[in-house]
Amino acid sequence: MGVFCCGLITGHAQEALRVNQDRLQGTLETLATYGKDASGQPNRVAFSDGDIQGRAYVAGLMKQAGLQVRTDAAGNLIGTRPGTVAGLKPLGLGSHIDMVPHGGNYDGCVGSLAAIEVARVLQENQVQTRHPLEFIIFSNEEGGVMGSRAMAGALKPEALQVVNSTGYSMGQGIQRLGGDTTRLQEAIRPKGSFAAFLELHIEQGGILDREGEDIGVVEGIVGLRWWDVTVKGMANHAGTTPMGLRQDALLAAARFIQAVNEEAKGMDGKQVATVGRIAAYPGAPNVIPGEVVLSLEIRDLSDAVIDALYERILERASAITQDSGTTFAFEALDTTGKPALTDPRIQQTIQEAADALGLSRRNMQSGAGHDAQDMALIAPVGMIFVPSNGGISHSPEEYTSREDMAHGADVLLHTLLLLDQSWD
Repeated sequence: MGVFCCGLITGHAQEALRVNQDRLQGTLETLATYGKDASGQPNRVAFSDGDIQGRAYVAGLMKQAGLQVRTDAAGNLIGTRPGTVAGLKPLGLGSHIDMVPHGGNYDGCVGSLAAIEVARVLQENQVQTRHPLEFIIFSNEEGGVMGSRAMAGALKPEALQVVNSTGYSMGQGIQRLGGDTTRLQEAIRPKGSFAAFLELHIEQGGILDREGEDIGVVEGIVGLRWWDVTVKGMANHAGTTPMGLRQDALLAAARFIQAVNEEAKGMDGKQVATVGRIAAYPGAPNVIPGEVVLSLEIRDLSDAVIDALYERILERASAITQDSGTTFAFEALDTTGKPALTDPRIQQTIQEAADALGLSRRNMQSGAGHDAQDMALIAPVGMIFVPSNGGISHSPEEYTSREDMAHGADVLLHTLLLLDQSWD
């Protein structure tokens, strides 16, 4: 493999490097003690006291690993380690530690603590990398990928007014985390300012677990779009209006929901479409619903596929209106996430690292959004998945074994070292 770290560790010695599986598990278990609710359930939502306490714990781990630690203007926690070659851009790695309300202890946390474990292994073995390294714990990923979006220069001013379940707005939350909303421009990293960025994450799906594979090499993170769909009919008396004379908005909405499922399944590819929220008005058992508001979400790696599926769904809605006496109106919401393809060269490097470690792997896409999606706006990115037991995520039942976490962290470590050796 060759000398690449100033003679301190080379060749076979570098190949033998492994993370400390028990230590990684221990840090995960300790982090899980921060941010529980009154019933003992995980609830470390961004900006909460538990989030602040968890960040303090993680900052301490970073310092133990010899990193210089700071909080940027957007509340991102950043630990830096110098490189040996002047002028090389930093390699970044990390994830987040905040969670959805009553979420799980693995989403984001595995990637964050694995990155810190990598820093500890480098320190213990006196490995000096050519590139400077940045270990990043992004702020408020679950509430709108706030920290990574700010770093990419894509956080809109109106987002600062969005309030999460803690009762704090993003703007207030940034201040609570030690950031500064008056200096958000300073958190922006120009395009090309990183050599590359890596994120390890649990899969949040059941493919790796079901197939018994160790590592997912992420090809890309899907884009997503949301719409509010309003179906209007006519509210009328449920007892006196004959079935053939009704303009039932809820019945039309039910047909639409079925159509969304059929159209998503009817196209070749891995696209998904979901109706996850519905409300009928006036909402009385003895009144035919006159209006229904529901959500529509479409995800895919291709904007063109999202467009095509949306057009097919519009056609189905139009057909429903013709024989139901209802109308459909679609309002696009400002929640668009652009598809983000991972860098093919980094994909290849992850594959090489997994193969060298004797781990099975498969290429796959990410159906969930991640901080790497925004980092792709400014740097080549790569993502490594490890199995989620039963495909469960965003739940207290979320679980990834210590062995799987260590496998992912080892791949992260060796991918980083390979990139450090080969990239300028």
